[in-house]
Parts: sequence; C-alpha cells; structure tokens
Amino acid sequence: MKHTFKFISSICLLFSTFLGQAQDVPEISKNKELEPKKPKIETVKPEPKTKPEIQEVKKDSVVKTDRYGLRVGVDLYKLTRGLYDKDYKGIEFVGDWRLTKKYYLAAELGYEDKTTDDDRLNSSATGTYIKGGFDYNFYQNWLDMENLITIGMRGGFSTFSQELHSYRIYNPNPYWGELPVVSTDQKYSGLTAGWIEVGLGLKAQVVKNVFVGFGVQLKLLVMNKEPDNFENLYIPGFNRTYDGSFGVGFNYTVSYFIPIYKKKTMASETIKEAPKKKQ
Repeated sequence: MKHTFKFISSICLLFSTFLGQAQDVPEISKNKELEPKKPKIETVKPEPKTKPEIQEVKKDSVVKTDRYGLRVGVDLYKLTRGLYDKDYKGIEFVGDWRLTKKYYLAAELGYEDKTTDDDRLNSSATGTYIKGGFDYNFYQNWLDMENLITIGMRGGFSTFSQELHSYRIYNPNPYWGELPVVSTDQKYSGLTAGWIEVGLGLKAQVVKNVFVGFGVQLKLLVMNKEPDNFENLYIPGFNRTYDGSFGVGFNYTVSYFIPIYKKKTMASETIKEAPKKKQ
C-alpha cells in the first residue's frame, strides 16, 4: 500500500512539471499567416530639364562733363569791312550764355556808320543797335567736343540818325540833259526801328576755348520811324531795307569761352547677350 502511494505521488509530480513547461511556450495563432518579405524597389527620379541660363546684362557707362559759362567775341566781318569799303565803319560784339544742354541765351551789340551813294542821292545812317534772343544747338557732339550748329531767333532795336547830303531830281524826259545835283546837309535825328530775325549759325572750337563761326539772318521789319519825305534806306543792325520790310544779314565771328561751372552727365548703354546652352 505504501509503495502504491509513492508511485501515484511520483506520477502526479511528473505530470504537473510537464504542464508547467507547456505554459511557458508561446502560442502561434492559427489565423496569422507568415507573409514573405517584399523586395524594395528603388525609384529613379528623372533629372530635371536644364533651363537656359539667365541672360547676362552688361552696362557700359560713359561720364561726360558739360561746361557752362559765357562766350564773348567780335564780328570780324564788320570790323574788317572798313579796310576795303570807304563808305562803311562798324563793329559788333557778340555773346551767349549756356542756359541748358541745348539752349543758349544770345545777344549782339553794335555800331554802324554807312553811307549810301547811288545815282540819285547820297545819304548816311549812323547809330547803335542791340539784339537779344536764344539759340538752339541741334548738333550732337562727340565726347569732350563743344561745337555748335544752331538755329535761333532775335528781337532787334536800333536808334540812329539819317543825313541827306545830296540828291538829284528824276527827269523822265532828259532832252536837255539831267537836272543838276541838289546839295543839302539835312540831318534827321531820333529815328528808331525794330525787327525780328531768324538765324542759322555755326561755331567750331579751333583751340581750347577759342571758337570761330559764321551765320546768316533773315529779318522782318516790324517798326520803322521815318523822316518826312525821306525813307530809311539803311538801318544800323538791320542793313538795307530793299524797298520793303525784309532784310538779310551776315556775320563772321571769333569768340572766347569763359567756363563758370560744370555738370556731369552719365549715359549708360545696356547690352543683352543670347542665352548660353548647357553642353
């Protein structure tokens, strides 16, 4: 009986040990299936399209210095005319002031003594005149050049006197010959005249600050105070009237430029290049 009890106890102990080990093993779920690992697929990204490079811009800057000041001179034509014309004496001073890049204030001041001698009369006109206005330079200079091709307008005013030395009465039937010359020294003072004129001129710099130039003017008489029974055949500053209200003029000048101040201007040019292709 005793051995039977030991045998049953040994069987129970062995069975309990077996159950304890069985509980320590993890259970595998029947519903869970083992899935094979999928191979990783590497995606190759396409290379971006090459874009043309940004256009390069080059700027070429040129700094130009413009001089501003006063230019004064004299009319050589009137000054030298008295050397070969005994009936003329005169002088004219010219000047201009650079107001802007293209516009110039201009003026002329002069004196003339002109004797008119023809078949019918001999008279002289003596007086002073002044003209003032502006010039526009439409010539595009190169760098550091100051030449001018101008068109301008002036208003002129003259005070003068006329002296009638002699005259001959016109004889339509000179059968007995011409009538004798009548001598008279009659003087008319306090005469005035006014006009407007349009002129075209040129000035070129021959040496530093020294300019030579010439110009022509077309004039229109707008006011003319004449003596009784006598016409103003010559008006100082206006020249001959040519039996009407129109006149012409000419001058040949040499002048000196006095710089007062300077202005710098910058002109930039932009150059665009074609886009470069990437090789």
